[in-house]
Amino acid sequence: MSRPLLIGLAGGIGAGKSAVAEAFARAGAWVSNSDAEARAALASPAVRDTVVSWWGPGVLGTDGLPDRQKIAGVVFGDPEQRRRLEGRLHPMVHQARAEMVRRASAQGVAAVIVDAPLLFEAGVDTDCGAVVFEDVTRERRLARVLASRGWTEEEFDRRERAQLPVGEKRRRSGYVLHNSGDRAEMAAAAAELLERITRDAQSADSQRLGSRRNKEDA
Repeated sequence: MSRPLLIGLAGGIGAGKSAVAEAFARAGAWVSNSDAEARAALASPAVRDTVVSWWGPGVLGTDGLPDRQKIAGVVFGDPEQRRRLEGRLHPMVHQARAEMVRRASAQGVAAVIVDAPLLFEAGVDTDCGAVVFEDVTRERRLARVLASRGWTEEEFDRRERAQLPVGEKRRRSGYVLHNSGDRAEMAAAAAELLERITRDAQSADSQRLGSRRNKEDA
């Protein structure tokens, strides 16, 4: 039973990583969505009690659960509070991802896509065998965010400044996927790239195995 290859997704805010993750899923990979896993963790009774003890009941919504928009208003303006929240949520997200990898391994899945907004910032890239950068212009990303999330351009810039610069994300990624917005093209490109990454990983494993055997025979 071999461990699936973990492939991280990187890109700027509004790049559409979820759509790319879906394209990889159609090509046979499983997807670990860190944002969904963080939402589930945030809604748990233990985390609810924690955030209320930190910031008061004002961070709860009308349903009695933590309101993500209210919490975002707290943490994105205060790096210390953001690190505090991440320190509470990230271990739970990591545990959920590890469980998915175990299930994927048991079912013979070759790759698990890690869709994590803070892939590099949280050090999740170090768990990945490869990282794919989704290349989308700032103009397209901004337009998408303004239309889908109701942010202002100032809010977009504020949140992007809280992350690693987009150029640095691209530099630290081993592969680039251009997202034109055409789903058919993306599906084909994702399938081709997944095959390439898997092939590269197998080649690297073979080289490491050969190198180890040479050292043992020396």
